[in-house]
Amino acid sequence: MATIYHDGDADLAAIAGSRVAVVGYGNQGRSWALNLRDSGLDVQVCVRADETRERAVADGFTPGDLADANDADVVCVLVPDDVIASLPLAPRDDAVVIVASGYTLAFGRLDPQCDAGMVAPRMLGPEVRRCYEEGTGFITAVGVHHDATGRATERVLAVAKAIGGLRQGAIELTPRQEAVLDLAVEQALSPALTHVNNAFVQVMLEQGIPIEAVVTELVLSGEVERTYRLLREEGYARQSEYHSPTSQYGQLTRRGRYDHLDMLTTMRGLVSDITDGRFADEWDAERDAGYPRLTELKAQFAGPEVRAFEDDLRRQLGPRVVSGQKTVAS
Repeated sequence: MATIYHDGDADLAAIAGSRVAVVGYGNQGRSWALNLRDSGLDVQVCVRADETRERAVADGFTPGDLADANDADVVCVLVPDDVIASLPLAPRDDAVVIVASGYTLAFGRLDPQCDAGMVAPRMLGPEVRRCYEEGTGFITAVGVHHDATGRATERVLAVAKAIGGLRQGAIELTPRQEAVLDLAVEQALSPALTHVNNAFVQVMLEQGIPIEAVVTELVLSGEVERTYRLLREEGYARQSEYHSPTSQYGQLTRRGRYDHLDMLTTMRGLVSDITDGRFADEWDAERDAGYPRLTELKAQFAGPEVRAFEDDLRRQLGPRVVSGQKTVAS
């Protein structure tokens, strides 16, 4: 069984009086810096001289340069994984370095000799701040990669508590476990779901269902989103009772109709690329080349035509509707 930590398992005294450096002031960095400061810690934002520095100033911080983080007791590195290896980080031997994703620690892209650990919110960056302000907190993955001082666990947990990451519980994972799980959702599960959705859309179009109705059913109505919320809040068994008997019967009797498809072999192959480090090497090469394939694929699957269609549909269906008049979708 995994170890689950809560607020009572951590003590902010473990980092009280420490100089805390937050490297980066994007989605995660801004939320962490504000939450840490509101928890009574001495926080310095360390960023390049760009718009993020201006935002930190507007939020009441006196930003420092990236190299200033090397003098801190607690160094929270909150920039994209592919950027971390290029940072001028040389933390003190008695410091603790904390990342919000296990990726760089798991695959050797960051390997400080001081205490090193992970506090990985299972929450989008801006929501880390919103959940803190609401007092609800969020679920987190926490883990220690290297314990040089004998105090790594207590310091990692203190940081998790300070950002609100223990209020709903934190599951203990090694950075490698967190990285494999996170990447597998993105590379093994997400493409499978996309394939299923695309097949469903094609079959519906063959039945003469307008694309606007299909997108509404899958996304715009919010029904799927709210069903998953009920799944999270109440569990599978209880949320199933909110579906009609027709729905329940249809779902359960057709449940095994895809069992003949060999999803396991494909998923195992994709996850093997992750665990063997092949994806990390591939991503490094893509970064070093200037992200050509990523740019091409984004243009193909999320380019201007796709965005224009989505924007037009949202002007006619959903909360962004600006007119009560009848319109004909283009």
